[in-house]
Amino acid sequence: MRVDARRFRARDALVVVGIAAVLLALFGGRGIRDEAKEMEPGLTRSTLTAIGAPTGWLADRLPFADVTDALGDALSPEDDLGEAAPVASSGPAAGADTTAPVDPAAFDPASIGATPTEPPELRKVLVTGDSMAMPLDVEITRRLADGGDVRGERDPHIGTGISKSDLLDWVPLAARQTRDRRPGAVVVFIGANEGFPLPTARGRTVECCGAEWAAQFATRARQMMNTYRQGGRARVYWLTLPLPRDAERRRIAQVVNAALRVAAEAYRAHVRLLDMERVFTPARRFRGTLSISGRETVVREADGIHLNDTGAKLAADLVLARMARDFAVLR
Repeated sequence: MRVDARRFRARDALVVVGIAAVLLALFGGRGIRDEAKEMEPGLTRSTLTAIGAPTGWLADRLPFADVTDALGDALSPEDDLGEAAPVASSGPAAGADTTAPVDPAAFDPASIGATPTEPPELRKVLVTGDSMAMPLDVEITRRLADGGDVRGERDPHIGTGISKSDLLDWVPLAARQTRDRRPGAVVVFIGANEGFPLPTARGRTVECCGAEWAAQFATRARQMMNTYRQGGRARVYWLTLPLPRDAERRRIAQVVNAALRVAAEAYRAHVRLLDMERVFTPARRFRGTLSISGRETVVREADGIHLNDTGAKLAADLVLARMARDFAVLR
């Protein structure tokens, strides 16, 4: 059985090659030219440059290369690298971006070269906290009374704590204090009774003093800071804890101070975190005495926790000096 088959001659092959060359020039002229530019000098580059120069010129003036680029983009299996793929989340809205935006209040004007904005005229200073605030509250209110232009108010709550809410919950207390007293500045010194378990948003309870407990403590402290600053109309002066003598209490105080530093970051424009840990316990070592005016002077109570009268005076010096930087009436 004979099957008819068309025989291709050499001329036909030349025609096919010619057509392919024309199509290559129309659709791929740019690619040849660009490829030549990326190659090392040599015969191959020279050859491609000789071919790519006219074909690239022709491709730039005809629409065929644009069609090729569009088809390539449509058929590309790669993801668009301009947008990040959503990351799976275990939260209530998987795939949604739940990152909280940064508030401008997180920036201390001095840190970005801006001019600090002085808050409204200072008329009242509230000194509050647990037993750590005593006798600091007496010292500050006495000095303010001597000046005559600003009134100090004391509101300590002995035996309470941010993590100890059985006697008093400090988050709603801060709201009541702010609503009833309307202070232009709030001095907070608290932490003698911390280390109690804290509830999470999911209803669990976390023990002190890991990162999860510190996060819950920082969240409650930040709520208080936000309340006390009153939308930026007031300034907050929060004292960190001078480390106690007892090793277990010292461990708790270190975590509390770390949590306070994190909490204050959100409101650095209005919240001043005053480092009593560095002043009274340098190098994180308990010291019952400090050198004041060249003399070793007792600054802590015998319990190894609280400041005595001399220590409170030193702390008051630091607080009022920082307040004077914010309020002209105290200068």
